[in-house]
Amino acid sequence: MSVNKKDIMQRYMMVMLLMALVGIAIVVKTAIIMFKERSYWTIVAERFVKENVIVKPARGNILSTDGKLMAGSLPEYKIYMDFIVTDRNEKIREKGQHIRDSIFNTNLDSICRGLHRIFPEYSVQTFKTHLLKGRKIKSRNYNILPDRYRRISHQQFKDARSLPLFNMKRNKGGFHELSFNQRKRPFGTLAEQTLGRLYADTAKGARNGIELAFDSLLKGQVGITHRQRVRNQYLNITDRAPVDGCDIVTTIDVGMQDICEKALRDKLHEINAYSGVVVLMEVKTGEVKAMVNLTIGSDGNYYERFSHAISDMLEPGSTFKTASIMVALEDGFIDPHTVVDTKNGVMNMYGSKMKDHNWHRGGYGEIDVTRILEVSSNVGVSYLIDKYYRNDPQRFVDGLKRMSIDQPLHLQIKGEGKPNIKGPKEKYFAKTTLPWMSIGYETQVPPMNILNFYNAIANNGVMVRPKLVKAAVKDGQVVKEYPTEIINPKICSDRTLSQIQEILEKVVSQGLAKPAGSKQFKVSGKTGTAQVSQGSAGYKSGTTNYLVSFCGYFPSEAPRYSMIVSIRKSGLPASGGLMAGSVFGKIAERVYANNLRLRIEDAIDSTSQVIPEVKPGLMRDTREVLSELRIPNQVEKGKGEGETWSRTQSGNETAWIIPSEDPKPSVVPSVMGMGARDAVFLLESAGMKVQLTGVGRVKRQSIPPGNSAAKGRTILLTLEQ
Repeated sequence: MSVNKKDIMQRYMMVMLLMALVGIAIVVKTAIIMFKERSYWTIVAERFVKENVIVKPARGNILSTDGKLMAGSLPEYKIYMDFIVTDRNEKIREKGQHIRDSIFNTNLDSICRGLHRIFPEYSVQTFKTHLLKGRKIKSRNYNILPDRYRRISHQQFKDARSLPLFNMKRNKGGFHELSFNQRKRPFGTLAEQTLGRLYADTAKGARNGIELAFDSLLKGQVGITHRQRVRNQYLNITDRAPVDGCDIVTTIDVGMQDICEKALRDKLHEINAYSGVVVLMEVKTGEVKAMVNLTIGSDGNYYERFSHAISDMLEPGSTFKTASIMVALEDGFIDPHTVVDTKNGVMNMYGSKMKDHNWHRGGYGEIDVTRILEVSSNVGVSYLIDKYYRNDPQRFVDGLKRMSIDQPLHLQIKGEGKPNIKGPKEKYFAKTTLPWMSIGYETQVPPMNILNFYNAIANNGVMVRPKLVKAAVKDGQVVKEYPTEIINPKICSDRTLSQIQEILEKVVSQGLAKPAGSKQFKVSGKTGTAQVSQGSAGYKSGTTNYLVSFCGYFPSEAPRYSMIVSIRKSGLPASGGLMAGSVFGKIAERVYANNLRLRIEDAIDSTSQVIPEVKPGLMRDTREVLSELRIPNQVEKGKGEGETWSRTQSGNETAWIIPSEDPKPSVVPSVMGMGARDAVFLLESAGMKVQLTGVGRVKRQSIPPGNSAAKGRTILLTLEQ
């Protein structure tokens, strides 16, 4: 049988043509689905079952020691409009589109006016033009605000959601949102480095500080849901409910942190310093009440960018002399009255010159150990340590280790440096190492470790671990508590402790640290002024950098707080007493005053009637408090009571309550002199957003009274005590 090749080729071509047509049809249909019908199939996909949808929990708050919110998660939103109705049924889709367009056209002016009230920075016409553009291009996900990167607050979202069309369900009106969990700090940059930060992409978690160290407690546990069809409806079924994070209660005192930061910042600006540290700690518990880490920025202002207090590995200088003298006291080689001839302030130490700060004025001559620390004599300290330990330097190093000054603190936050105390078995331990080590060189100790050593002296020799967090709390219940931990129950004998406590008090009252003292109470501590090594270039390359510091405690007779002030600057003058000591003294007096409690009977004539200063507020509340305190009060004649706002004027025997005019909703009220709660209530009632800085009463408001109180407008209140 012969084969018809022509017939075979025709069949082959028909098959190929058929396959090509099928392929083209598939490509065309795919393109239609991907582009023309994309929105429809997206909606359809959303209606089907979704397995294991993650529901994020709310991140816990970070609170101050007295419960003030220092960092919390607040919702923010982006709002969108879907201008196209999607439904499988063409008639339903067309009807829904007609209804949506009709409502949009009818209420466009009202919607734009409403948006202008909420976001006054955009005009009514701007919103109108913007929304009409979105409808023209038939956008499914059109940003309602002209600035597509803009996020809005929860209150602004609620206000926008109440507008015509926007108050309908998405499939009816088209309004929808994308929510974000934004971390906010009500006190701004206060303790920013200590609290820590989150990554911009919150899914990555925390970057540093308490946020990172306690991330596992703060972040909570995610929940899981899935969508399931029930009676022709798709419902979100919860498989595992999300568990919100715990709140973390810190040891930070907002008032003390503010005092420390302001005092340090003022001094840094005054002397044009590079960076500065203040750490304030409670002696008995080791609770860090304030920790400030400031570094100069390119604009000349100071910001919290690095954890200098725990990570700076610098030579501490003369604050280390206290430890050196304590080792010699403990070993019985010296006592406070041991005399050293410091000669003219210059002494040869194995070919290198050891100098006192006043060597060019002839030095101090013969002085005892107490005076050596009072004037911070390099020659005196280095001579004693070299004399008694040159043949056995390991004994000196062991003495330092007995006091745990070489131990890492294992703080609750990451980033701490480990003290570097040289030993004689190390490669670079030369004959000059011991004398220079005794005055705080050739050794590196972070500021926090130096403070913890002085805190142990104040705490009768008991060294406790510094802590920044007291407890983790959930729904008002303590989930985990962090008690005070003892690192070393006794850093030295009672005899040595008593001797060094007496010497440190005289360093302030009679020595170079007088600027750190106070007329109200006694202060104990030690100054430090050290050149900062430039690495391989040593100390003499270019402009010399200095670390000036003061570390001590107060009040001396019953120590309650210990503190270190450490400032890094370039060039002379550089003085630990005048620069760091003055900051210490200013902070100590303010902290002491804040904690002062006097009996009122001791301050005034007990037969007179005390009329206290009263913050402005609701008349009803003011009268109730004054009556409870049995303080005579009277409303100005002819005025109303109840919900009226008022201010109080103190008379000789009576508190006169003077009603204020009721604040108008559209006008910024005066909140001067009010407490934070009343001020925030009044301003938020007018629809404004309030930011607070400081503590106490309102001293300044960024928008003067009488101005327009546009909804969503932000006003900054500065509080002072």
